[in-house]
Amino acid sequence: MKKKSFKMLLIALLAISMFLAGCSGKSSETSGEKDSGSDSGSKKDTLVYGRGGDSTSLDPITTTEGEAFKVTENIFETLVSYGDQDTTIHPGLAEKWDVSEDGLTYTFHLRQGVKFHDGTDFNAAAVVFNFERWMNGDEEKFPYYTMFGGYKNDEGHVISEVKAVDEYTVQFVLKRPQAPFLKNLAMSPFGIASPAAVEKYGDDFRSNPVGTGPFKFVEWKQNDTITLEKNADYWQEGLPKLNKVIFRVIPENTARLNALVNGEIDIMDGLNNSDEDTVLANDQLQVIERPSMNVGYIGMTTTRKPFDNKLVRQAMNYAIDKKAIIDAFYGGKAEPAVNPMPPSIEGYNDAIKDYPYDLEKAKELLKEAGYEKGFEIDLWAMPVARPYMPEAQKVAEVIQDSLSKIGVKAKIQSVEWATYLDKAAKGEFDMFMLGWTGDNGDPDNFLYTLLDKDSIGSNNYSYYSNDELHDILIEAQTETEQAKRNELYKKAQEIIKEDAPWVPLVHSTPLLAASKDVANYLPHPTGSEAVTNVEFK
Repeated sequence: MKKKSFKMLLIALLAISMFLAGCSGKSSETSGEKDSGSDSGSKKDTLVYGRGGDSTSLDPITTTEGEAFKVTENIFETLVSYGDQDTTIHPGLAEKWDVSEDGLTYTFHLRQGVKFHDGTDFNAAAVVFNFERWMNGDEEKFPYYTMFGGYKNDEGHVISEVKAVDEYTVQFVLKRPQAPFLKNLAMSPFGIASPAAVEKYGDDFRSNPVGTGPFKFVEWKQNDTITLEKNADYWQEGLPKLNKVIFRVIPENTARLNALVNGEIDIMDGLNNSDEDTVLANDQLQVIERPSMNVGYIGMTTTRKPFDNKLVRQAMNYAIDKKAIIDAFYGGKAEPAVNPMPPSIEGYNDAIKDYPYDLEKAKELLKEAGYEKGFEIDLWAMPVARPYMPEAQKVAEVIQDSLSKIGVKAKIQSVEWATYLDKAAKGEFDMFMLGWTGDNGDPDNFLYTLLDKDSIGSNNYSYYSNDELHDILIEAQTETEQAKRNELYKKAQEIIKEDAPWVPLVHSTPLLAASKDVANYLPHPTGSEAVTNVEFK
Protein backbone atom coordinates (compact mmCIF):
# COMPACT_ATOMS: atom_id res chain seq x y z
CA MET A 1 0.00 0.00 0.00
CA LYS A 2 1.28 3.41 -0.90
CA LYS A 3 2.15 5.72 2.01
CA LYS A 4 -0.27 8.42 0.79
CA SER A 5 -3.13 5.91 0.43
CA PHE A 6 -2.48 4.55 3.93
CA LYS A 7 -2.56 8.08 5.34
CA MET A 8 -5.84 8.83 3.57
CA LEU A 9 -7.33 5.60 4.96
CA LEU A 10 -6.38 6.57 8.51
CA ILE A 11 -8.02 9.97 8.06
CA ALA A 12 -11.19 8.34 6.72
CA LEU A 13 -11.34 5.83 9.59
CA LEU A 14 -10.86 8.63 12.14
CA ALA A 15 -13.67 10.69 10.58
CA ILE A 16 -16.02 7.69 10.63
CA SER A 17 -15.26 6.92 14.29
CA MET A 18 -15.89 10.56 15.28
CA PHE A 19 -19.19 10.54 13.39
CA LEU A 20 -20.33 7.32 15.09
CA ALA A 21 -19.36 8.66 18.51
CA GLY A 22 -21.39 11.81 17.84
CA CYS A 23 -24.43 9.77 16.79
CA SER A 24 -24.33 7.51 19.85
CA GLY A 25 -23.80 10.23 22.46
CA LYS A 26 -27.31 11.13 23.66
CA SER A 27 -27.45 14.42 25.55
CA SER A 28 -29.17 14.38 28.95
CA GLU A 29 -30.18 18.00 28.35
CA THR A 30 -32.24 17.16 25.29
CA SER A 31 -33.55 13.74 26.26
CA GLY A 32 -34.40 14.42 29.89
CA GLU A 33 -32.19 11.51 30.97
CA LYS A 34 -30.02 11.62 34.03
CA ASP A 35 -26.50 13.02 33.70
CA SER A 36 -24.39 10.54 35.63
CA GLY A 37 -21.09 12.38 35.41
CA SER A 38 -17.99 11.56 33.39
CA ASP A 39 -16.24 8.20 33.11
CA SER A 40 -13.49 9.54 35.36
CA GLY A 41 -15.92 9.42 38.30
CA SER A 42 -16.45 13.17 38.59
CA LYS A 43 -19.22 14.25 40.94
CA LYS A 44 -22.70 14.45 39.45
CA ASP A 45 -23.99 17.98 39.11
CA THR A 46 -27.31 17.57 37.26
CA LEU A 47 -30.48 16.85 39.24
CA VAL A 48 -33.46 15.31 37.42
CA TYR A 49 -36.72 15.89 39.30
CA GLY A 50 -39.66 13.68 38.29
CA ARG A 51 -43.10 15.21 38.78
CA GLY A 52 -46.68 14.39 37.87
CA GLY A 53 -47.66 17.35 35.70
CA ASP A 54 -46.24 20.18 33.66
CA SER A 55 -46.16 23.81 34.74
CA THR A 56 -48.93 26.04 33.43
CA SER A 57 -46.71 29.14 33.48
CA LEU A 58 -43.20 30.18 34.50
CA ASP A 59 -44.32 33.66 35.50
CA PRO A 60 -45.40 32.77 39.05
CA ILE A 61 -47.89 35.62 39.50
CA THR A 62 -49.99 34.35 36.58
CA THR A 63 -50.90 30.98 38.10
CA THR A 64 -52.06 29.33 41.31
CA GLU A 65 -50.78 25.78 40.84
CA GLY A 66 -47.93 24.06 42.59
CA GLU A 67 -46.20 22.53 39.57
CA ALA A 68 -45.35 26.04 38.40
CA PHE A 69 -43.95 27.08 41.78
CA LYS A 70 -41.71 24.00 42.00
CA VAL A 71 -39.77 25.51 39.10
CA THR A 72 -40.14 29.26 39.64
CA GLU A 73 -38.95 29.04 43.25
CA ASN A 74 -35.52 28.36 41.72
CA ILE A 75 -35.66 31.23 39.21
CA PHE A 76 -37.21 34.07 41.24
CA GLU A 77 -36.71 35.43 44.74
CA THR A 78 -38.99 37.39 47.05
CA LEU A 79 -38.34 40.37 49.32
CA VAL A 80 -38.53 38.15 52.40
CA SER A 81 -38.25 34.39 52.59
CA TYR A 82 -39.41 31.45 54.71
CA GLY A 83 -37.30 29.19 56.88
CA ASP A 84 -35.90 26.00 55.34
CA GLN A 85 -38.84 23.90 56.54
CA ASP A 86 -41.28 26.33 58.11
CA THR A 87 -42.94 29.68 57.42
CA THR A 88 -40.95 31.87 59.79
CA ILE A 89 -39.85 35.09 58.08
CA HIS A 90 -36.21 35.69 57.11
CA PRO A 91 -34.34 38.14 54.88
CA GLY A 92 -34.58 37.60 51.14
CA LEU A 93 -33.90 40.25 48.53
CA ALA A 94 -34.45 42.65 51.42
CA GLU A 95 -31.68 42.47 54.04
CA LYS A 96 -33.82 44.11 56.73
CA TRP A 97 -37.05 46.05 57.19
CA ASP A 98 -38.82 48.43 59.56
CA VAL A 99 -42.52 48.52 60.45
CA SER A 100 -44.23 51.65 61.78
CA GLU A 101 -46.04 51.47 65.13
CA ASP A 102 -49.45 51.70 63.46
CA GLY A 103 -48.60 48.77 61.17
CA LEU A 104 -49.25 50.84 58.03
CA THR A 105 -45.74 51.51 56.72
CA TYR A 106 -43.15 48.85 55.83
CA THR A 107 -39.70 50.06 54.77
CA PHE A 108 -37.42 47.48 53.13
CA HIS A 109 -33.67 47.90 52.78
CA LEU A 110 -32.59 45.92 49.71
CA ARG A 111 -29.46 43.92 48.96
CA GLN A 112 -27.00 45.80 46.80
CA GLY A 113 -25.12 44.35 43.85
CA VAL A 114 -27.80 41.78 42.95
CA LYS A 115 -28.36 41.24 39.22
CA PHE A 116 -31.23 39.76 37.27
CA HIS A 117 -30.33 36.88 34.95
CA ASP A 118 -30.35 39.29 31.99
CA GLY A 119 -27.64 41.40 33.62
CA THR A 120 -29.89 44.29 34.66
CA ASP A 121 -29.85 45.67 38.21
CA PHE A 122 -32.15 44.62 41.01
CA ASN A 123 -33.18 47.75 42.91
CA ALA A 124 -36.11 49.61 44.44
CA ALA A 125 -37.40 50.66 41.01
CA ALA A 126 -37.67 46.97 40.05
CA VAL A 127 -39.76 46.23 43.14
CA VAL A 128 -42.08 49.16 42.41
CA PHE A 129 -42.40 48.02 38.78
CA ASN A 130 -43.49 44.52 39.79
CA PHE A 131 -46.10 45.63 42.31
CA GLU A 132 -47.50 48.28 39.98
CA ARG A 133 -47.79 45.63 37.29
CA TRP A 134 -49.64 43.23 39.59
CA MET A 135 -51.99 45.70 41.26
CA ASN A 136 -53.08 47.08 37.88
CA GLY A 137 -54.12 43.60 36.73
CA ASP A 138 -57.13 41.46 37.58
CA GLU A 139 -58.10 37.94 38.72
CA GLU A 140 -57.59 36.49 35.26
CA LYS A 141 -54.08 37.89 34.78
CA PHE A 142 -52.67 37.77 38.31
CA PRO A 143 -54.98 35.62 40.47
CA TYR A 144 -52.78 35.44 43.57
CA TYR A 145 -52.62 39.20 44.00
CA THR A 146 -55.99 38.94 45.76
CA MET A 147 -53.89 38.14 48.85
CA PHE A 148 -53.64 41.93 49.16
CA GLY A 149 -57.41 42.45 49.17
CA GLY A 150 -58.03 42.88 45.46
CA TYR A 151 -56.52 45.23 42.88
CA LYS A 152 -55.66 48.92 42.68
CA ASN A 153 -59.17 50.26 42.20
CA ASP A 154 -60.90 47.74 44.49
CA GLU A 155 -62.29 48.97 47.78
CA GLY A 156 -60.59 46.21 49.75
CA HIS A 157 -57.10 46.68 48.26
CA VAL A 158 -54.68 46.88 51.17
CA ILE A 159 -51.74 48.66 49.52
CA SER A 160 -52.10 52.42 49.16
CA GLU A 161 -48.66 53.06 47.66
CA VAL A 162 -45.35 51.40 46.81
CA LYS A 163 -42.52 53.89 46.35
CA ALA A 164 -38.75 53.93 45.92
CA VAL A 165 -37.26 56.05 48.73
CA ASP A 166 -33.83 55.72 47.14
CA GLU A 167 -32.08 53.20 44.89
CA TYR A 168 -32.06 50.44 47.51
CA THR A 169 -34.94 51.38 49.81
CA VAL A 170 -38.58 50.67 49.00
CA GLN A 171 -41.59 51.59 51.10
CA PHE A 172 -45.08 50.09 51.24
CA VAL A 173 -47.88 52.22 52.68
CA LEU A 174 -51.03 50.29 53.62
CA LYS A 175 -54.62 51.49 53.90
CA ARG A 176 -55.19 49.24 56.90
CA PRO A 177 -53.01 46.83 58.84
CA GLN A 178 -52.71 43.35 57.33
CA ALA A 179 -51.43 40.88 59.89
CA PRO A 180 -50.04 38.34 57.37
CA PHE A 181 -48.46 41.03 55.14
CA LEU A 182 -44.85 39.82 55.51
CA LYS A 183 -45.87 36.17 55.13
CA ASN A 184 -47.77 37.09 51.97
CA LEU A 185 -44.71 38.84 50.52
CA ALA A 186 -42.68 35.64 50.94
CA MET A 187 -45.08 33.57 48.82
CA SER A 188 -43.82 32.10 45.55
CA PRO A 189 -46.13 34.19 43.29
CA PHE A 190 -44.47 37.40 44.44
CA GLY A 191 -41.02 36.63 43.06
CA ILE A 192 -39.45 39.79 41.66
CA ALA A 193 -39.04 39.72 37.87
CA SER A 194 -36.71 41.69 35.64
CA PRO A 195 -38.64 44.77 34.42
CA ALA A 196 -36.57 44.78 31.21
CA ALA A 197 -37.52 41.15 30.49
CA VAL A 198 -41.22 41.73 31.26
CA GLU A 199 -41.25 44.65 28.84
CA LYS A 200 -39.29 42.70 26.23
CA TYR A 201 -41.42 39.54 26.25
CA GLY A 202 -44.86 40.86 27.24
CA ASP A 203 -47.31 37.96 27.58
CA ASP A 204 -44.54 35.57 26.50
CA PHE A 205 -42.74 36.25 29.79
CA ARG A 206 -44.72 33.20 30.98
CA SER A 207 -42.29 31.06 28.98
CA ASN A 208 -39.21 33.31 29.22
CA PRO A 209 -38.77 33.89 32.97
CA VAL A 210 -35.98 36.13 34.27
CA GLY A 211 -35.39 36.55 37.99
CA THR A 212 -32.49 36.84 40.45
CA GLY A 213 -32.59 33.25 41.74
CA PRO A 214 -29.94 30.52 41.95
CA PHE A 215 -30.88 29.03 38.57
CA LYS A 216 -31.54 30.51 35.11
CA PHE A 217 -34.13 29.30 32.66
CA VAL A 218 -32.81 27.39 29.61
CA GLU A 219 -35.59 25.47 27.87
CA TRP A 220 -39.20 24.32 28.22
CA LYS A 221 -40.39 21.30 26.24
CA GLN A 222 -44.12 21.28 26.89
CA ASN A 223 -45.35 18.24 28.87
CA ASP A 224 -41.81 16.87 28.90
CA THR A 225 -38.98 18.80 30.53
CA ILE A 226 -37.99 22.20 31.88
CA THR A 227 -34.25 22.79 32.10
CA LEU A 228 -32.53 25.29 34.38
CA GLU A 229 -28.82 26.01 34.70
CA LYS A 230 -26.67 27.47 37.44
CA ASN A 231 -26.68 31.25 37.84
CA ALA A 232 -22.93 31.83 37.89
CA ASP A 233 -23.45 35.39 39.17
CA TYR A 234 -25.73 34.42 42.07
CA TRP A 235 -25.34 36.74 45.05
CA GLN A 236 -24.95 33.91 47.61
CA GLU A 237 -21.30 32.90 47.31
CA GLY A 238 -20.67 29.23 46.57
CA LEU A 239 -24.28 28.55 45.60
CA PRO A 240 -26.03 26.82 43.98
CA LYS A 241 -24.13 23.54 44.26
CA LEU A 242 -25.73 21.95 41.19
CA ASN A 243 -24.88 22.93 37.64
CA LYS A 244 -28.23 22.00 36.13
CA VAL A 245 -31.77 21.01 37.16
CA ILE A 246 -34.20 19.21 34.86
CA PHE A 247 -37.87 18.95 35.82
CA ARG A 248 -39.30 15.97 33.98
CA VAL A 249 -43.02 15.17 33.60
CA ILE A 250 -44.02 11.54 34.27
CA PRO A 251 -47.79 11.57 34.94
CA GLU A 252 -48.24 8.22 36.70
CA ASN A 253 -46.80 7.80 40.20
CA THR A 254 -45.85 4.18 39.55
CA ALA A 255 -44.10 5.04 36.27
CA ARG A 256 -42.23 7.79 38.08
CA LEU A 257 -41.05 5.30 40.71
CA ASN A 258 -39.88 2.94 37.97
CA ALA A 259 -37.89 5.79 36.45
CA LEU A 260 -36.27 6.42 39.84
CA VAL A 261 -35.42 2.74 40.33
CA ASN A 262 -33.92 2.62 36.82
CA GLY A 263 -31.75 5.67 37.47
CA GLU A 264 -33.53 7.92 34.93
CA ILE A 265 -34.42 10.52 37.60
CA ASP A 266 -32.89 11.47 40.95
CA ILE A 267 -35.95 12.54 42.91
CA MET A 268 -39.72 12.12 42.59
CA ASP A 269 -42.76 13.57 44.27
CA GLY A 270 -46.10 11.81 44.61
CA LEU A 271 -44.86 8.51 45.99
CA ASN A 272 -47.90 6.28 46.53
CA ASN A 273 -48.22 5.31 50.17
CA SER A 274 -48.56 1.71 49.04
CA ASP A 275 -45.07 1.93 47.49
CA GLU A 276 -43.28 3.22 50.59
CA ASP A 277 -42.15 -0.24 51.73
CA THR A 278 -40.76 -0.97 48.27
CA VAL A 279 -38.58 2.14 48.42
CA LEU A 280 -37.45 1.46 51.99
CA ALA A 281 -36.37 -2.05 50.97
CA ASN A 282 -34.10 -0.64 48.22
CA ASP A 283 -30.70 0.35 49.63
CA GLN A 284 -30.17 2.69 46.65
CA LEU A 285 -33.20 4.84 47.52
CA GLN A 286 -34.57 6.98 50.34
CA VAL A 287 -38.05 8.09 51.41
CA ILE A 288 -38.55 11.78 52.25
CA GLU A 289 -41.59 13.18 54.07
CA ARG A 290 -42.83 16.66 53.28
CA PRO A 291 -44.06 18.54 56.38
CA SER A 292 -47.86 18.53 56.17
CA MET A 293 -49.77 21.78 55.59
CA ASN A 294 -52.52 20.89 53.16
CA VAL A 295 -56.13 19.94 52.57
CA GLY A 296 -57.70 17.78 49.87
CA TYR A 297 -61.37 18.49 49.27
CA ILE A 298 -64.44 17.87 47.15
CA GLY A 299 -65.73 21.23 45.98
CA MET A 300 -69.28 22.05 44.93
CA THR A 301 -69.92 25.09 42.73
CA THR A 302 -72.51 26.94 44.78
CA THR A 303 -73.82 28.95 41.81
CA ARG A 304 -74.83 25.79 39.92
CA LYS A 305 -77.86 23.62 40.65
CA PRO A 306 -78.32 21.54 42.73
CA PHE A 307 -75.40 22.86 44.79
CA ASP A 308 -76.95 26.28 45.20
CA ASN A 309 -78.95 24.55 47.96
CA LYS A 310 -77.17 24.25 51.31
CA LEU A 311 -79.10 21.11 52.23
CA VAL A 312 -77.76 19.32 49.15
CA ARG A 313 -74.20 20.33 50.03
CA GLN A 314 -74.67 19.07 53.58
CA ALA A 315 -76.04 15.79 52.20
CA MET A 316 -72.84 15.31 50.20
CA ASN A 317 -70.86 15.65 53.42
CA TYR A 318 -72.87 12.87 55.05
CA ALA A 319 -72.57 10.63 51.97
CA ILE A 320 -68.79 10.36 51.60
CA ASP A 321 -66.86 7.88 53.75
CA LYS A 322 -63.57 9.68 54.39
CA LYS A 323 -62.13 6.95 56.59
CA ALA A 324 -62.59 4.30 53.90
CA ILE A 325 -60.83 6.53 51.36
CA ILE A 326 -57.91 7.23 53.70
CA ASP A 327 -57.55 3.56 54.65
CA ALA A 328 -57.53 2.53 50.99
CA PHE A 329 -55.22 5.16 49.48
CA TYR A 330 -53.15 6.94 52.12
CA GLY A 331 -51.48 4.12 54.05
CA GLY A 332 -51.80 5.81 57.43
CA LYS A 333 -50.14 9.03 56.19
CA ALA A 334 -53.28 11.18 56.43
CA GLU A 335 -56.14 12.21 58.70
CA PRO A 336 -59.77 13.05 57.89
CA ALA A 337 -60.33 16.76 57.27
CA VAL A 338 -63.03 18.45 59.34
CA ASN A 339 -62.29 22.08 58.50
CA PRO A 340 -60.80 23.76 55.39
CA MET A 341 -57.48 24.29 57.19
CA PRO A 342 -55.24 21.69 58.86
CA PRO A 343 -54.95 21.37 62.65
CA SER A 344 -51.30 22.49 62.48
CA ILE A 345 -52.38 26.04 61.60
CA GLU A 346 -52.95 28.46 64.48
CA GLY A 347 -56.62 29.36 64.89
CA TYR A 348 -57.88 25.87 64.02
CA ASN A 349 -61.29 25.16 65.60
CA ASP A 350 -61.02 21.72 67.17
CA ALA A 351 -64.45 22.07 68.80
CA ILE A 352 -66.15 21.54 65.43
CA LYS A 353 -67.28 17.96 64.89
CA ASP A 354 -67.21 16.39 61.46
CA TYR A 355 -70.26 15.31 59.48
CA PRO A 356 -70.45 11.56 60.21
CA TYR A 357 -70.80 9.05 57.39
CA ASP A 358 -74.59 8.60 57.42
CA LEU A 359 -76.36 7.66 54.19
CA GLU A 360 -79.83 7.82 55.74
CA LYS A 361 -79.23 11.39 56.94
CA ALA A 362 -77.98 12.27 53.46
CA LYS A 363 -81.17 10.89 51.88
CA GLU A 364 -83.28 12.78 54.41
CA LEU A 365 -81.60 16.08 53.53
CA LEU A 366 -82.00 15.45 49.78
CA LYS A 367 -85.72 14.79 50.29
CA GLU A 368 -86.06 18.01 52.27
CA ALA A 369 -84.27 19.87 49.47
CA GLY A 370 -86.68 18.46 46.86
CA TYR A 371 -84.33 15.84 45.42
CA GLU A 372 -85.82 12.68 46.90
CA LYS A 373 -85.12 10.78 43.66
CA GLY A 374 -81.59 12.12 43.46
CA PHE A 375 -80.01 13.82 40.44
CA GLU A 376 -77.23 13.51 37.87
CA ILE A 377 -73.99 15.48 38.03
CA ASP A 378 -70.47 15.52 36.63
CA LEU A 379 -67.73 14.67 39.12
CA TRP A 380 -64.42 16.10 37.92
CA ALA A 381 -61.28 14.21 38.90
CA MET A 382 -57.79 15.72 38.72
CA PRO A 383 -55.64 14.30 35.91
CA VAL A 384 -52.44 14.60 37.95
CA ALA A 385 -51.24 13.26 41.28
CA ARG A 386 -51.10 15.93 43.94
CA PRO A 387 -49.64 15.76 47.48
CA TYR A 388 -53.12 15.81 49.03
CA MET A 389 -54.59 13.43 46.40
CA PRO A 390 -52.02 10.94 45.08
CA GLU A 391 -54.59 8.72 43.29
CA ALA A 392 -57.41 11.04 42.28
CA GLN A 393 -59.07 8.83 39.67
CA LYS A 394 -59.38 5.91 42.09
CA VAL A 395 -60.73 8.17 44.85
CA ALA A 396 -63.28 9.52 42.36
CA GLU A 397 -64.54 5.99 41.74
CA VAL A 398 -65.08 5.45 45.48
CA ILE A 399 -66.98 8.74 45.74
CA GLN A 400 -69.05 7.82 42.68
CA ASP A 401 -70.03 4.56 44.33
CA SER A 402 -70.93 6.30 47.62
CA LEU A 403 -73.13 8.87 45.89
CA SER A 404 -74.96 6.15 43.95
CA LYS A 405 -76.24 4.83 47.28
CA ILE A 406 -78.25 8.02 47.83
CA GLY A 407 -79.57 8.23 44.27
CA VAL A 408 -76.93 10.61 42.91
CA LYS A 409 -75.48 9.53 39.57
CA ALA A 410 -72.01 11.04 39.22
CA LYS A 411 -70.28 10.84 35.85
CA ILE A 412 -66.51 11.03 36.29
CA GLN A 413 -64.89 13.57 33.99
CA SER A 414 -61.35 14.85 33.54
CA VAL A 415 -59.25 17.04 31.24
CA GLU A 416 -55.57 17.95 31.15
CA TRP A 417 -54.30 19.91 34.14
CA ALA A 418 -54.13 23.48 32.79
CA THR A 419 -57.64 23.20 31.32
CA TYR A 420 -58.90 21.61 34.54
CA LEU A 421 -57.77 24.60 36.60
CA ASP A 422 -59.09 27.08 34.04
CA LYS A 423 -62.55 25.49 33.96
CA ALA A 424 -62.66 25.30 37.75
CA ALA A 425 -61.72 28.98 38.06
CA LYS A 426 -64.56 29.86 35.68
CA GLY A 427 -67.09 27.93 37.78
CA GLU A 428 -67.81 25.38 35.07
CA PHE A 429 -67.77 22.26 37.28
CA ASP A 430 -70.64 20.72 39.27
CA MET A 431 -68.59 18.76 41.79
CA PHE A 432 -64.81 18.59 41.60
CA MET A 433 -61.73 17.30 43.36
CA LEU A 434 -59.02 19.74 44.35
CA GLY A 435 -56.83 20.67 47.26
CA TRP A 436 -54.46 23.23 48.65
CA THR A 437 -51.00 23.31 50.10
CA GLY A 438 -50.66 26.35 52.32
CA ASP A 439 -48.45 29.16 51.09
CA ASN A 440 -47.52 30.93 54.30
CA GLY A 441 -48.74 29.06 57.40
CA ASP A 442 -51.42 31.64 58.21
CA PRO A 443 -55.15 30.79 58.52
CA ASP A 444 -55.87 33.69 56.19
CA ASN A 445 -54.16 31.74 53.41
CA PHE A 446 -56.74 28.96 53.72
CA LEU A 447 -60.00 30.65 54.71
CA TYR A 448 -59.73 33.99 52.89
CA THR A 449 -57.80 32.67 49.90
CA LEU A 450 -60.02 29.65 49.26
CA LEU A 451 -63.49 30.64 50.47
CA ASP A 452 -63.91 34.41 50.65
CA LYS A 453 -65.97 36.22 48.02
CA ASP A 454 -62.90 38.35 47.14
CA SER A 455 -61.22 35.16 45.87
CA ILE A 456 -63.97 34.11 43.44
CA GLY A 457 -62.33 33.78 40.04
CA SER A 458 -58.95 32.98 41.55
CA ASN A 459 -58.76 30.30 44.26
CA ASN A 460 -62.40 30.20 45.42
CA TYR A 461 -63.44 27.58 42.87
CA SER A 462 -66.73 26.88 44.68
CA TYR A 463 -67.89 30.45 44.01
CA TYR A 464 -68.99 30.49 47.64
CA SER A 465 -69.99 33.91 48.99
CA ASN A 466 -71.05 34.82 52.53
CA ASP A 467 -71.05 38.45 53.66
CA GLU A 468 -70.82 37.61 57.36
CA LEU A 469 -67.80 35.41 56.68
CA HIS A 470 -66.19 38.15 54.58
CA ASP A 471 -66.52 40.72 57.38
CA ILE A 472 -64.96 38.32 59.89
CA LEU A 473 -62.04 37.47 57.60
CA ILE A 474 -61.27 41.12 56.87
CA GLU A 475 -61.39 41.90 60.59
CA ALA A 476 -59.01 38.99 61.23
CA GLN A 477 -56.60 40.35 58.62
CA THR A 478 -56.65 43.78 60.23
CA GLU A 479 -56.32 42.55 63.83
CA THR A 480 -52.67 42.32 64.89
CA GLU A 481 -53.19 40.49 68.21
CA GLN A 482 -52.96 36.78 67.37
CA ALA A 483 -55.28 35.54 70.14
CA LYS A 484 -58.08 37.76 68.83
CA ARG A 485 -57.37 36.65 65.27
CA ASN A 486 -57.64 33.02 66.35
CA GLU A 487 -61.12 33.56 67.80
CA LEU A 488 -62.29 35.22 64.60
CA TYR A 489 -60.98 32.33 62.50
CA LYS A 490 -62.72 29.82 64.76
CA LYS A 491 -66.00 31.65 64.16
CA ALA A 492 -65.31 31.66 60.43
CA GLN A 493 -64.87 27.89 60.45
CA GLU A 494 -68.28 27.48 62.14
CA ILE A 495 -69.95 29.43 59.32
CA ILE A 496 -68.17 27.39 56.67
CA LYS A 497 -69.14 24.12 58.38
CA GLU A 498 -72.81 25.10 58.30
CA ASP A 499 -72.79 26.36 54.70
CA ALA A 500 -70.78 23.32 53.49
CA PRO A 501 -69.34 24.59 50.17
CA TRP A 502 -66.88 21.69 50.35
CA VAL A 503 -66.54 18.18 51.59
CA PRO A 504 -63.18 18.61 53.37
CA LEU A 505 -61.60 15.25 52.72
CA VAL A 506 -58.05 14.79 53.97
CA HIS A 507 -54.89 16.31 55.41
CA SER A 508 -52.00 14.25 54.08
CA THR A 509 -48.31 13.80 54.79
CA PRO A 510 -46.89 13.79 51.25
CA LEU A 511 -44.13 11.33 50.43
CA LEU A 512 -41.21 11.76 48.06
CA ALA A 513 -38.49 9.34 47.08
CA ALA A 514 -34.93 9.98 45.96
CA SER A 515 -31.69 8.29 45.11
CA LYS A 516 -29.58 7.62 48.18
CA ASP A 517 -26.85 9.96 46.91
CA VAL A 518 -29.10 13.06 46.90
CA ALA A 519 -28.11 15.27 49.86
CA ASN A 520 -29.44 18.46 51.48
CA TYR A 521 -32.89 18.26 49.88
CA LEU A 522 -35.29 19.81 52.41
CA PRO A 523 -38.93 19.67 51.29
CA HIS A 524 -40.93 22.69 52.38
CA PRO A 525 -44.48 22.52 53.80
CA THR A 526 -45.63 24.99 51.12
CA GLY A 527 -44.75 22.42 48.45
CA SER A 528 -42.21 24.73 46.78
CA GLU A 529 -38.53 24.79 47.59
CA ALA A 530 -35.40 25.99 45.86
CA VAL A 531 -32.75 23.30 45.42
CA THR A 532 -29.98 25.81 46.06
CA ASN A 533 -28.13 23.63 48.58
CA VAL A 534 -28.81 20.24 47.01
CA GLU A 535 -25.82 18.18 45.95
CA PHE A 536 -24.79 14.56 45.37
CA LYS A 537 -22.81 12.69 47.99
